[in-house]
Order: sequence, then structure tokens, then C-alpha cells
Amino acid sequence: MSSPLSRKRFGQHFLHDNMVISRIMAALAPGREDHLVEIGPGRGALTLPLLAHCTRLDVIELDRDLIPALQKQAITSTALRVHQGDALRFDFSNLTTGDERPLRIIGNLPYNISTPLLFHLLQYAPLIHDMHFMLQKEVIERMVAPPGSRTYGRLSIMLQYRCQLTDLFHIPPTAFSPPPQVESAVVRLEPFRTLPLAAVDEALFNRIVTQAFSYRRKTLRNALKGLASPALLSTAGIDPSLRPEMVTVMDFIHLSNLIAKSA
Repeated sequence: MSSPLSRKRFGQHFLHDNMVISRIMAALAPGREDHLVEIGPGRGALTLPLLAHCTRLDVIELDRDLIPALQKQAITSTALRVHQGDALRFDFSNLTTGDERPLRIIGNLPYNISTPLLFHLLQYAPLIHDMHFMLQKEVIERMVAPPGSRTYGRLSIMLQYRCQLTDLFHIPPTAFSPPPQVESAVVRLEPFRTLPLAAVDEALFNRIVTQAFSYRRKTLRNALKGLASPALLSTAGIDPSLRPEMVTVMDFIHLSNLIAKSA
């Protein structure tokens, strides 16, 4: 058994509240034939209830010390497949051959890697039916934030570009062991089967959004200097005197497409 120090190193807070587990299971509503994927199963608080509802569950666990106990608990199940590794580097396309059900991903994500892991998962959006994650409440507020909100930013735009997001419910620190210093929440992400508006050049779209919010206190006229002239912003229907947080996801996509076509 590994030490408390290693638990802290991995940023783990283990879920143990049965009422919260029941709410998560109700929100997920797993079907018997669903292909479930759990990121960071830990001590199996969600893993065992999931196994009772599915015929295939892949789990990705970085901490190899936790895996033997997890496998022992699920020794009678043929549905469990354990992958020891870092979810940030994991190739989720290896879990599907493309001719089966899309992935349904769930996890209690370590707070210190939640944002980069979300961006990593966006690469696999076409393979994913939905995702249900426990995250720091402040991160979820940023994810679902509307334009004009102080929490609206790059994370909001890049996730809302790819997914429909729903802030489901909040979780108190006492639901975890050890209790985190922050409040948590559960969010649902449903990748769009067809994007409402596609970016012609997604790398350019990402660059525009990143640069804009690197200078979020400036007006777009100044924040996007070298990428979009005031005239081009006006052509896109965007007031150059606005700050980045006032611009909708659709307007950023439209601007990106205008720049791509004028290049």
C-alpha cells in the first residue's frame, strides 16, 4: 500500500458518499450495452456500481499501487479492463474499432490536470457519446460560462465549440477522503454529432481565441493586433472596441473563418 504522500502527489481525493454516487449513477443512466470508460477509478467507488450495469468497462489508472485492490474487488467480473497509465497521454482511439458503440466517459478528475485533460479528450470527440466528470466547481463554472461573464474564456469557448455542456449538481468536500479545500461539481459534456458552425481551420480558431484571452483586459482591436484588423472585425459583425469576454463562440468561429478565407 502506498503512502499518504503518494496519494497527495497524484492529487487524489477519493469519493465515498453513497448518496452522491447514486446521483452520479442516475445522471449517467448507463445502459447494458454501453461502452463505459472511467478515468481515475481510485478505490472503485464508482467502478463497482458501473460494473453492475455494463458488459464492458475500461478504466485508466495512473497509480499502479491502487490497481491490485481494484482488480480483487472486481475479480468475478469479465467486463473490467484495466489500463495503467496517464490519461493525459492515453490514446482513447485504442478503445474502439469504430464499428461499436461510442465511448461514455466518466471520472473524478484530479484538479491539477483537469483543464489539460479536457483539451486532450476533445481530440477524440467523434468517438465519444458523452462525458460525466467530477471537477472543481470553479472549473465547471468556467466551462459553462456565457459571454459577458467574468469566468467566460478560452476554456468556455473551446469546450462549447465541441460540446453541449450541463452543470448537473454540486458536491460538498465531505463527500471525499481526504476532503479537498475546494467545492466540487458534476458536469455533463455531449459532443455535437454535427458542429453548429465548423471552423475552417481549427488551429487558427484556437490561436485567435488563445491570443484574445491572453489580453482579456484589452479591446479586440488591440488584443488581436496582427491577426485581425478593426475592418475585418467589423466585417465579422464584431465591434472592435469590445473586450474578448463579450464575443460569442459563434462570432469567434465566424471571425476565424473570415481570416482563413482571406489568407
